[in-house]
Amino acid sequence: MSKIKNAFNHGKAAVTFLTCGDPTLDVTAEAIRAAAANGADLIELGIPFSDPTAEGPVIQEASLRALKNGVTTDRVFDFVRELRADVTIPMVFVTYANVVYSYGAERFLSACHDIGIDGLILPDLPYEEKDEFLPLCHQYDVDLISTITLTSAGRIPMIAKEAEGFLYVLANGGGTRTVEETYEALSRTMQTIRETTSLPCAIDYDFGAVRHAGRLAGCADGVIVADELVKLLAEQGSSAVGAIGDYVHTLKEEITSEKPYVKIRCLAD
Repeated sequence: MSKIKNAFNHGKAAVTFLTCGDPTLDVTAEAIRAAAANGADLIELGIPFSDPTAEGPVIQEASLRALKNGVTTDRVFDFVRELRADVTIPMVFVTYANVVYSYGAERFLSACHDIGIDGLILPDLPYEEKDEFLPLCHQYDVDLISTITLTSAGRIPMIAKEAEGFLYVLANGGGTRTVEETYEALSRTMQTIRETTSLPCAIDYDFGAVRHAGRLAGCADGVIVADELVKLLAEQGSSAVGAIGDYVHTLKEEITSEKPYVKIRCLAD
């Protein structure tokens, strides 16, 4: 059984994303350990792909840097196998359907089970096509994580009803909204989700200042940070490990605080 639910058993969850092999696999390992030691509850590991169309420029560039460094899916599997010797928090892969297809879906998911990967996020996989992978995910105890955006609208109940592990809510998928407009859209989205499922929800946080994370956490079960950590690695390389630990520590404090001024108004309350 997946351990993903454990990430949400101790208050608001801090979910962090890192691209495997950017700038090197050794530095990725150090960054993961720093994140876990400073309060990360779940780690998302990006498997590099040559055409990461669902990502923004920050993660696209990280993926391309990792590929140039010779990172392959097999190397990522070996990397996680070694990492699992001392990192015990839940971990999920983020990659693309073509990566799984080209590797062989059963071979890929069997390897995920063997090395202790708890879930899989495929941002380019439409809800209607999830059955291409879902039976194998169930066979190998890997949760297929569903994504909801601010433009999912009437599709939200359909997606949320069958979701597993946790729901990935993408906050920056709503066009050119202001921050306040995004908060309001998130409130409406979370209301619909809460009416459909009790599954934990984590919001992908991409607003820069960590203080915004506390406001988002007021309406969700966790907050996901990706771009800010990837930027630190792009700017500082191996020297970024300490900064990543500090960022995650601050993030965890912010989302678990009870400061009323950062609470987002949740329409479902």
